[in-house]
Amino acid sequence: MTPTLGDTLRAARNGDNEAMERMVRENSGLIWSVARRFFGRGAEPDDLYQLGCMGFIKAVRGFDDSFGTQFSTYAVPKIAGEIRRFLRDDGAVKVSRSLKERAAAVRAARIFLEQQLGREPALSEISEKTGLSLEDIAACELATAPSESLQRESGEDGFTLEQMLGDQGQEEKLVERVALREAVSRLPDRERSVIVLRYFRAMTQSDAARILGVSQVQISRLEKRAVEKLREELQ
Repeated sequence: MTPTLGDTLRAARNGDNEAMERMVRENSGLIWSVARRFFGRGAEPDDLYQLGCMGFIKAVRGFDDSFGTQFSTYAVPKIAGEIRRFLRDDGAVKVSRSLKERAAAVRAARIFLEQQLGREPALSEISEKTGLSLEDIAACELATAPSESLQRESGEDGFTLEQMLGDQGQEEKLVERVALREAVSRLPDRERSVIVLRYFRAMTQSDAARILGVSQVQISRLEKRAVEKLREELQ
C-alpha cells in the first residue's frame, strides 16, 4: 500500500531518512518556486535551492497537525526564512561584484598564460599578471567555483572533499554544498589555497606544490591540517 502524504510526513518528522528524502524530492517544485523569488541577489540558484531544502527540513521537523494549516502553508515561510537569513547575514555563497570581477581577471590571465606558456601557470605568474596576491586568487576561485566542485575527485587518489570529511546524515547531505563552502572560506590562506587546488581544480599534490612553490611534503601537511579543521567544524 502506497503511503499517504500524512504518513510520509509523520515518518520523516520522526527521523525516517528515506521518508525525509521522499518529502524533499516530491516537494522540490515548491522549494524551487520559493528559491526563485531570491534570484539575482548574489547567490547561485543551486545554493538557494540547498538553503530552501534546509528550511523545508526544519518545517518537516517542526510541523504539527494541530496547527490547523496545510503543511505547504507552514513550509513556505520556513523555506523563505532560511534563505533570507543567509542573505541577510552575508553568507559565504554571496559573491560581491568586485570579487566576480577579480575572478574574471584571474580566469582571463590563466587562459592567456596557458596559451603563452603551454602549461598550467604558477599562481605566482597569475599574481604577477593580475596584480592580485596568491590568497586573493584562491579566494576568487573558491567563491566563484561551481557547486559540483565539492564532489570533484582530487588529482591522484580519486577522493572528493566530501568523502574526505566522512559520511553525513541525510539532512547534512542536502545542505553540505553550502556549509562546506562556507567552512573552506574560513580556513587560513595557505590551507585554503591547497584545498582549492586539490579539490576545486583537481590537481595532484605534486602539481599543487609546483603551483604554490613549496614541497609536496608541505602540501600533504597543509592538506591534512585543513581537512582536519573542516571535519571538526562540520561535525
